[in-house]
Amino acid sequence: MSYFAGMAEADLTAWKRLLDTPEPPALGPTRRLGTLSEGALAEALSPLLVGGKITGGRAELIRALLLLWHDHLDASHNISQGIENADGSFIHAIMHRREPDAGNSKYWWRRVGNHPAFPEIARRVEELLRLRGAGDLTKHLLHDGEWNVEAFVDACDAAMNLPDDAVPVKVLREIQRMETEVLLEHLLRGGK
Repeated sequence: MSYFAGMAEADLTAWKRLLDTPEPPALGPTRRLGTLSEGALAEALSPLLVGGKITGGRAELIRALLLLWHDHLDASHNISQGIENADGSFIHAIMHRREPDAGNSKYWWRRVGNHPAFPEIARRVEELLRLRGAGDLTKHLLHDGEWNVEAFVDACDAAMNLPDDAVPVKVLREIQRMETEVLLEHLLRGGK
């Protein structure tokens, strides 16, 4: 079940607004139009974190994830590299995938291990790829219904030099959006 489904409408709208950009992040480090500056993101995030329900490490993880979403790779990296748990490694791995540094990304994915967000990512990716008729990509990214994160790193790396309007790039960026949404939901639930 989505964390967002159980939230008060005002909270739901505020969290979703932080992911409301004209398009998902690029596969690489490219800055997009329509993202928030670091200052604007901090201002928007502050009232959501002030209520006391999200503190300490979880607040920093959410901040790092949202900085990454808004294309502030260095700022996200500065936070995630100092958080030595599966969630911190998850964000660190995404950052290196976008950098692009596939080998370093895979190293951090191995540090993540079998993350509790992977089954939900696999479910959403399978649904997206079924709707898109992308059976070959499904076989590549999902192994026996399980999320194959290293295959996703390879797919993103292979598509890095394709034009942004190429179908594989659009699909991979949509998967990247799902990955961020699922991880954010996980973090908002308390990382459990």
